[in-house]
Amino acid sequence: MRDFEKISFEQFCKDVCNDKKIYDNYKLPVRDSKLTAGYDIYLIQDLELKPNEIIKLPTGIKAYFQDDEVLLIVVRSSAGFKYNIRLVNQVGVIDADYYNNKNNEGHIFVKIQNEGTETIKFKAGEAIAQGIFLKYLITKSDINLGLERESDY
Repeated sequence: MRDFEKISFEQFCKDVCNDKKIYDNYKLPVRDSKLTAGYDIYLIQDLELKPNEIIKLPTGIKAYFQDDEVLLIVVRSSAGFKYNIRLVNQVGVIDADYYNNKNNEGHIFVKIQNEGTETIKFKAGEAIAQGIFLKYLITKSDINLGLERESDY
């Protein structure tokens, strides 16, 4: 099974702010129709993004899923088409062992850049990115190094 959860309020205070009202009211990702592949990821707070500006955004979410699955994070199509917004890493790859890691509980961040020529304003609650769960395959000669996750992006 797979699902999204909010990070703890303690982690939220470290990564975002200590406003319990914001914490209680931001939305977990959802699909907006029955045939949509991506789960919309919503902004926690209002955002103003100047031309060429890059911002690392906390989402307040973490995700759990099967060991042979990956969560891909991509910019929402409308943000790319309408506003020329892109993810700095193009596609975020969230591995199953990122969930509840010791450094940040598996808090998912997105880093976006405004490649347009105008300042763009988004309101809290607007969808900026989307997450897509996929199964993946490994090679016949796969070697698992058995390492534990250390990074907290």
